[in-house]
Amino acid sequence: MNTHDIFLVPGISTPFARVDGPLRTQDAVALSVPVAKAMAGGCPQGAIDLVIWGTVAPNLGWSNIAREVWIDAGLDRSVPAFSTVMACSTSMVATFEAAGMLGAEHQLAVCGGVESMSRVQIGLTQGLSVWIRRLSQARSFGERVDRFMEIRGSDIKLHIPSVANRATGKSMGEHCEEMAKFWNIARVDQDRIAYESHRRAVAAIASGFFDDLVIPVEGMAKHGIPRADTSPEKLATLKPAFDRTSGKGTITAGNASPLTDGAAGVWVGTAEGVARLPANRPRVKLVDWEIAAVDLFNEGLLMAPAYAIPRLLARHGLSLASIDLWEIHEAFAAQVLCNVAALENETFLREKAKVDAPMGKFPWERWNPNGGSVSIGHPFGATGARILSQAVKELAAMGKGKRAIVSICADGGLGTVALLES
Repeated sequence: MNTHDIFLVPGISTPFARVDGPLRTQDAVALSVPVAKAMAGGCPQGAIDLVIWGTVAPNLGWSNIAREVWIDAGLDRSVPAFSTVMACSTSMVATFEAAGMLGAEHQLAVCGGVESMSRVQIGLTQGLSVWIRRLSQARSFGERVDRFMEIRGSDIKLHIPSVANRATGKSMGEHCEEMAKFWNIARVDQDRIAYESHRRAVAAIASGFFDDLVIPVEGMAKHGIPRADTSPEKLATLKPAFDRTSGKGTITAGNASPLTDGAAGVWVGTAEGVARLPANRPRVKLVDWEIAAVDLFNEGLLMAPAYAIPRLLARHGLSLASIDLWEIHEAFAAQVLCNVAALENETFLREKAKVDAPMGKFPWERWNPNGGSVSIGHPFGATGARILSQAVKELAAMGKGKRAIVSICADGGLGTVALLES
C-alpha cells in the first residue's frame, strides 16, 4: 500500500438498466459523461488530479475511453486520464491503481467504469479486416484484381462478441454451473440468495438509500432492475439457462446477474485530497487490497476471491467474524455460495489458499444489506465503483472502527478484494 493513508468517498452512478432497455441509445462514452460531470461539478477548479476509467467491451471508436469521457464532459483538459480493464473488476482495480499513484503531488482521483451492453460493436474477422485494408491500398486495377482474388470464404464473416472466456470457450454461466456442482450448491439456496438480493435492493430504493448515489439519465431516476414482485416461488419456476440437458442445471435467469447498461464512479484520495470534496460526504480508509488468480482450466473460473479474501484477512490477523460488512459481487448466486463454502472449508484454506488459520463461519446477516448485482445489475466496467460507493456509505454509517470486505470475481480466473475501515 501507499505510505500515505488512502480514503474512498462514494461517487455517482447512472441508473442501471437491462440490456436493450431505457439506456439502449447511449454508448459507453455517452453514459459516462453525466457521471463525470456530476462528480466534478461539486469540486473547485483544479481539485481533481487524476482520472482512471474503464470498459470491458471494446469499441474501435476510442483507444482511451477515460480521456474521451473527460473531454466530452467539457472538464479540465489538463487532468491526466487513462483507461484500465480487468473484466468485472475493472473499476475496482482502478481504485487500487489510484491508491498507488496518489501522494504529495497528486491527491485526488476519479475512478470508475461503464458498460453499454446495448451498444456492443460487432466487428470483422481478422482475415477480412486484413483483406479490406490490402484491397484499399491497391494502386492499380490489376492490383485490385489480385487483392480481390486473395479473399477466402472462411474470412467472410462477422466477429460477434460473447460473454465467454476466450481460452476455455465456455460462458461465465457454464463455468459457474461446474462450480455449483463441485461445491454441491443447491438450486433452492441460489434462489434464496437471489430473492434476498431483490428484497434488499427494493427496500433500499424505497428508503432513499440510493438517492445521493444515482443521478437521472434518459428519463430514469433509479435502478430499474430490482423487482418487488420477486418471490422464491416465482424463481423456482424458471428453467436452467446454461445446463439445459443434464437435468442437474441450477443457474437460471433469476439467480444470475443480467446483462446491464450503466456507468459508475468513486472518489479515491489522500486526506488532503478528499478534503477538497463537499463537506459531510462519508469516507472510509482503504486499508489494504489483494488480487488473486486461479488456474481457470482446472479450478472454478470465479473462485479467485476465495483465495484473495483469506490471504488478506490473515495478513491482518482477522477472521470472517471480524468483518462488520460484506459486499460481495453477485455475478451469480451460485458463485457467492461457492466462494463462501470455500472460505469455511479448512482443507481448501490450507491446501489451496495456503492459509493455515481457520476463518470460521461466514456471517450472512452482514452480507449485501442493500442488494447486489443479481438485483441491481452488472455493467461489467461499472460494477466495482458501484459496489465500493455502496460499501463506503454503508460502512461510514456504522461508526468508527468498523471493517468491510468488498469482493469481486472476474473473468479469466481473477478476483479483487478490498479491506475498508471506517
